[in-house]
Amino acid sequence: MNKITNNWLDFAQQQALETLPATIDAGASFFAPLTDLGLIALTGEEAASFLHTQLTNDVQNLAAGQARLAGYCSPKGRLLATFLMWKSNDTIFLQLPRDLQAAIQKRLQMFVMRAKAKLADVTDTHIVIGLAGNVAGAALTPWFPTLPNAPYAKIDNDYGTLIRVADANSAPRYQWITSAGHAITAWPQLSDSLQPVAASAWRLREIQAGIPQITLPTQEQFVPQMINFEVIGGVNFKKGCYPGQEIVARSQYLGKLKRRAVLASVAATGITAGTEVFSSADPDQPCGMIVNAEADSAGASSCLLEIKLAALENGTVHVGSVSGAQLHFQALPYSIVDVTDAELSA
Repeated sequence: MNKITNNWLDFAQQQALETLPATIDAGASFFAPLTDLGLIALTGEEAASFLHTQLTNDVQNLAAGQARLAGYCSPKGRLLATFLMWKSNDTIFLQLPRDLQAAIQKRLQMFVMRAKAKLADVTDTHIVIGLAGNVAGAALTPWFPTLPNAPYAKIDNDYGTLIRVADANSAPRYQWITSAGHAITAWPQLSDSLQPVAASAWRLREIQAGIPQITLPTQEQFVPQMINFEVIGGVNFKKGCYPGQEIVARSQYLGKLKRRAVLASVAATGITAGTEVFSSADPDQPCGMIVNAEADSAGASSCLLEIKLAALENGTVHVGSVSGAQLHFQALPYSIVDVTDAELSA
């Protein structure tokens, strides 16, 4: 572990990050150290072309001023990981849960072959801070006088990279990727106008934004469409081949999709990704699975779950079994629009 990381961890311990609030009011503005995320950096003249053949989204045309979502599938079209992806200078970054980082990096490395591309774990040298709420933009102005003006727009300067990600609760959210030194210096200034919270509060906002993240319990459980990944911009159907591409494309040609991700609340905590859900209309077999879940109050949680759409039309849906806590469905912050055959072949 290098000195930079030690400095940040020492500072984090002084701030008692483990005791920061895990939840926060829907309209509040906050910032959170996203210590649960890992980061892979790819360099080399063929890094973009290599990644282009591996991921669900276009890498070769990734512009300097944008970020994109992307997925990494098995040959069966099932998601092994979901990324936030961006390019700064000559480096392409893939952000994913820290628990998946080492295994995914190793798998990608297996397919580099003779390509002029190098992969590196830069998790411990790039500090990630999540900022959310209507006050977040103003709080960032000492370092970023000009802000990214739309979701997935990006700005780089001497203080690092600032990415605007999907809005949640009609308020903007940003990720600031910076050095330990800048993060430590910025902490007290950010605290003047924003509430410091734990990373779980950021994950809750991700759920409320309808943005799924593959974690260890849900690897190889879903094709991208089952978790709305093509709807939110994570799949490019015109980019060419990648592992599982034929199956992902075929899912579109089969007509209206029968499984999707939906947003729900439940009067329970401790809900975990990978937990199956059951319909009272068909109690003997699961009708879906929790993708992501976080507590949003002392006794309730918000969930993003994958489910058979037919199960939303009859009976009630419960966590774990039909005797488990009932899920109450809510509107997603975006519309589900199935891609047509004409759009796929255009």
